[in-house]
Amino acid sequence: MFSLARSAARVKNTQKFRGLASGSKSSSTRRAAKKYAGRVKQNIVLVEGVRTPFCTSGSHFNEMQPHDLAREAIKGLLSRTQIAAEEVDHVVMGTVIQEVKTSNVAREAMLGAGMSDKTPAHTVTLACISSNVAITNCMGLIASGQADVCIAGGTETMSDVPIRFSRNMRKAMIKGSKIKSPLGQAQFMLSKVGLKDLAPELPGVTEFSTNESMGHSADRLTSAFGVTREASDEYALRSHTLAAEATKAGKLKDIVPVKVPGKATFVTEDNGVRVATPEKLASLRPAFVRPHGTVTAANASFLTDGGSACLIMTEEKAKALGYQPIGYLRDFTYVSQDPKEQLLLGPAYATPAVLKRAGLTKDDIDVWEFHEAFAGQILANLAALDSDSFAAEYMGGAKKFGPIPMDKFNLWGGSLSLGHPFGATGTRLVTTACHRLKEEDGQFGLIAACAAGGQGVGMIVERYPGY
Repeated sequence: MFSLARSAARVKNTQKFRGLASGSKSSSTRRAAKKYAGRVKQNIVLVEGVRTPFCTSGSHFNEMQPHDLAREAIKGLLSRTQIAAEEVDHVVMGTVIQEVKTSNVAREAMLGAGMSDKTPAHTVTLACISSNVAITNCMGLIASGQADVCIAGGTETMSDVPIRFSRNMRKAMIKGSKIKSPLGQAQFMLSKVGLKDLAPELPGVTEFSTNESMGHSADRLTSAFGVTREASDEYALRSHTLAAEATKAGKLKDIVPVKVPGKATFVTEDNGVRVATPEKLASLRPAFVRPHGTVTAANASFLTDGGSACLIMTEEKAKALGYQPIGYLRDFTYVSQDPKEQLLLGPAYATPAVLKRAGLTKDDIDVWEFHEAFAGQILANLAALDSDSFAAEYMGGAKKFGPIPMDKFNLWGGSLSLGHPFGATGTRLVTTACHRLKEEDGQFGLIAACAAGGQGVGMIVERYPGY
């Protein structure tokens, strides 16, 4: 687990935790202030976060590759912040389904965006929380004194995923490529490859360790926590309605326009937001467990193309460069549990864990941003947090966390409605939390998300003074 106390030893002390100077709204917040004052050697701030529109696969971005979308996100960030490229010390991007030719998509994207070839860049992957990892990697680089300014983000393209030949076909092609004669190559291939070997291998959203689709896991989770199909549809409608309202009100300020190659128009909005009637939602068939499953095409996040990027630096550097940050990046933790029975319960484990690290309670949180993989997954996590039996059996006998106030929860929509490019979503969550803190006049925000492999993340952000 990452420790700012250990890794920031070489960095000059700057401004102390804001709660000490400004006065905190609760005793737990004051305790957190004292804790951070002794532990944090510097403040790490989020200056700005942007993303491309999130578009359904096969639509606007169907001719673009992951590095294209990451490039557009970085270009949008550079344009909006006017940061000089030479000021950036490191770039980290997250992605899940890697394109073979651009396996280090961070490097290709930043070079394509016109950044210096002297700036190191690397790519990380941790399923749906890959860009959260990119952000916390950058926090580590800054806290350890390796960097003052970083760009973090992520990208995913589901319109054009890598499809492999079968293993036997691949082996034959590799061996056959060593034969110089085209006729000899053809004869060798015919002797080694059968009809069954011609079938391609398509990637799937399936757990390697359990060979089960995430949709099946979501259905198992809803069954375990008593989440009904009606409740899942109702939550999905809530997500799309709130996203539509936020879009109309101009609250989604993190979107940067993208010009699609070969077309004259710019893509400026997400295109997956659809407010359907309850009757329409109820008419859809279960997608995985039939006929009684709760997961449908309407209450699950859809395959999405998109990229994101954010600018992170020390508070001292931000002041020197004249920036008004949008938030402090205060704390984070990663969790992991059983990938079969508890695949999607990351938020239920990460939420109390990250609050404990930060010395806060749920009453100190003004903005909640959870990744919505499935409507039923969200409802199951909320139920787990408010369950005495779950706390007793899985949280070491601790008292249950309690209910999360829905009037503070995902108020601008979520992954169900805005879209979910696997590698890019984490940056959206963090940026949205910071913008919502300003809009809703709050102080602390909590971000939580599940990820494949039974993993999850929790993060704490704080509104920056004056924002």
